[in-house]
Amino acid sequence: MKKTALILMVLTIVSKIVGFLRDVTLSYYYGTSGISDAYLISLTIPVTIFSFVGTGLAISYIPMYSRINREFNIQRADRFTSSVINFLLMICTLITFMGIIFAGPIVKLFASGFEGETLNRAIQFTQISIVAVYFYGIISIFKSYLQLKSSFVIPALAGIIPNLFVIFSIIISAKFDVIFLSIGTTIGVIIQLLYLIPFIRKEGYKYSFIFDTNDKYLKEIMYLSLPVIVGSSVDQINVLVDRTIASQIATGGISALNYANRLNLFIQGIFVASITTVIYPVISQMAAEKNISGLKKTLAEAISGISLLVLPATVGAMIFAEPIVKLLFGRGAFDYHAIYMTSYALYFFSIGMVGFGLREVLTRAFYALQDTKTPMINATIAMVLNIVLNIILSRYLGIGGLALATSISAILCTILLFISLRKKIGAFGIKNLTISFCKILTASIAMGLIAKYTFGTFTGSFSENISLILSICISAVVYIIMIYFMKIGEVDSIASKIRVRFFKKFI
Repeated sequence: MKKTALILMVLTIVSKIVGFLRDVTLSYYYGTSGISDAYLISLTIPVTIFSFVGTGLAISYIPMYSRINREFNIQRADRFTSSVINFLLMICTLITFMGIIFAGPIVKLFASGFEGETLNRAIQFTQISIVAVYFYGIISIFKSYLQLKSSFVIPALAGIIPNLFVIFSIIISAKFDVIFLSIGTTIGVIIQLLYLIPFIRKEGYKYSFIFDTNDKYLKEIMYLSLPVIVGSSVDQINVLVDRTIASQIATGGISALNYANRLNLFIQGIFVASITTVIYPVISQMAAEKNISGLKKTLAEAISGISLLVLPATVGAMIFAEPIVKLLFGRGAFDYHAIYMTSYALYFFSIGMVGFGLREVLTRAFYALQDTKTPMINATIAMVLNIVLNIILSRYLGIGGLALATSISAILCTILLFISLRKKIGAFGIKNLTISFCKILTASIAMGLIAKYTFGTFTGSFSENISLILSICISAVVYIIMIYFMKIGEVDSIASKIRVRFFKKFI
């Protein structure tokens, strides 16, 4: 599992870098403007609407497929897959038509602060981008199917080609017409689906036009998906509230919040998604086989791994929020005001990075156990807190208040999930995990202090960007050395395996 997660992490880094190039290109040509706000809302709308249905089915699909395959055979499980796809196509067709017809009211719901040209552009963009919902459903199931077949590389690379196409469309839009922003993005989603189809066929899957309403497994996945849909809708309601308030705070507020969150998601995508993608099919299989001890062990390893990787990133992002934003986005139309707003939001998003990461792992554990209600209840509690804090903190901290509210609610949700999971499966080493967490946090803070000192020293001789890169490299080496000597179980296990492989190779 660790080897697969490492390979996946490398591939995810490549994919995320391409995704970052997309965001950098958008920031270069449009900065934090009305056009970028309208475009980003048009991207948020289809993803949010699809999440109300598609995310729940996609998450519940993996454990259900494992169960059907264990109880019957692959052919029966593949037949079930076709039923799920056909159900999603029916739902997505309805969503697409409704989205095109009611684009205006939907945009006003997501961004109540939009007026005039920005509002008109957002409506036009949304009427094009909503078509992508039709393909999101199939893509989500196909990715899950490949992961079930232990094919993690192909889904990890799925976003690269579409992102390259989106980058091209952003450049074209700046030279000709902004409408190419949405057209190019929608075509990019279609290309992503076309990319996955040959690999699905290679795994032996054959699509069939089956939609058996009496299929007990299809009924059961719908039942299991309802709490996931509610839980996912909670996250999307948070996004909706964030974007609506951001549109009222300042022009470009949505863009600044988006760019800051992209940096947060970059870290989550590299470290967290790589681990959760690998462990989810594994723990789903363990849960189906009633192997709770194996599930606990795998879960504890994943939690330690995420803490080990995300905590130093959290400290680094808080210390270097503005230099990082300058390095990545500070060019073209992305002026000082845009840098300030984005780095301000990034600082507060950073506080909740570990919360975001651990929440994903713990939620997957509940889904593997086919308990979708507990994450829904905890997410609902966190949502209520997030909305209340959004309203209060945005009055005093502006865009930063929205980010801080999101971070606090994520941390609360994680704590609630820890408590609920312990009640459900018993002790899974929380005491040892807490000790490891404190050691990693100590090393991360020490790393941050060294990074801040070296950055201040280097800026006297080098440019700010060069100083930032050198400081990060030096502090990363210091962090690795400190962690190695702190005797953390997960680190010792990895180091031991590296030594064994090294000696086997050279002795």
